[in-house]
Amino acid sequence: MQNIMVTGGCGFIGSVFIRYLLLDSDFKGRIINVDKLTYAGNPENLADIASRFPGRYVFIQADICDAGAISHAFDAHAIDAVCNFAAESHVDRSIVAPDAFIKTNIEGTFNLLEVARQNLDQLVRFHHVSTDEVYGSLGSVGFFTEQTPYRPNSPYSASKAASDHLVRAYCETYALPVTLSNCSNNYGPYQFPEKLIPLMILNALEDKALPVYGDGRNIRDWLYVKDHCRAVWEIMKNGTRGQTYNIGGRCELANIDTVNIICDFLDEMQPRADLTSRKDLIRFVKDRPGHDLRYAIDCSKLEKELGWVPRESFESGLKKTIQWYLDNAQWVERVKSGEYLKWVEQHYK
Repeated sequence: MQNIMVTGGCGFIGSVFIRYLLLDSDFKGRIINVDKLTYAGNPENLADIASRFPGRYVFIQADICDAGAISHAFDAHAIDAVCNFAAESHVDRSIVAPDAFIKTNIEGTFNLLEVARQNLDQLVRFHHVSTDEVYGSLGSVGFFTEQTPYRPNSPYSASKAASDHLVRAYCETYALPVTLSNCSNNYGPYQFPEKLIPLMILNALEDKALPVYGDGRNIRDWLYVKDHCRAVWEIMKNGTRGQTYNIGGRCELANIDTVNIICDFLDEMQPRADLTSRKDLIRFVKDRPGHDLRYAIDCSKLEKELGWVPRESFESGLKKTIQWYLDNAQWVERVKSGEYLKWVEQHYK
């Protein structure tokens, strides 16, 4: 792999993946970052990368639903691998406005596959990044494995399930060299502050309410984003063609416990002036429709076949995450105020 197209590379996980490839991995080639720059795509995430790696990093503002733009990028940059992070990914948004999820997650993936099929002679790998939410909801016991039947419960997870099926179909029908991964809930630096952990961190720092759905007992398996990126790269290099690999952090926590831990760490790392606990900010709010009770990933296949294991515990990863948000107040303010959208207008329009 010499010229990897990373779609959605200005988003949370995509930008960390690009940083990992160029700064910390054994990859020696070029990255062509294709991103539409929707609300969660922030080119500032990679501003230093663009200046540090001018010969190895290329940014193209394009929509994966634009087959012509994707085809041109393949031709112009001799793309020999694709890693598809591009997706609409917030469950709450999918409930309010599902159409964008159908278009990007299904039609966009189809376009990528079609262009890849037209360039099959030069393609080494097409890796598709997906979610554990395609499996539906678990009860109090058991884990999602690669053999768990799909049972998506939101427009978001249904759209990702459809895209997964398309990727598998192109492998079987057209011999595309695909791999897939389904990950648990990611957290870490650069995450857009609509998701649980950054929302709780930033609200707590401003003494704003910490809204928790329902009774807070919904359980999620937390995965530090850099551990996820290490796993994706390992799969791209050494995964078996046509196979799916589950990626999890082996860290199940009820949402209320997650919020309590965030409060404890913030009280330790940046105490309030009166030294009181931020737990007094927690507010239970009406549950969202179709809220899955529990997610838990069995990632033993990835561990046994490719030797990957998560390096961060939830405690170590969360402390790194909180510290990053404390150290990057300017990034936070620009994202929250929409300033980075103005930055996009100035630089890419």
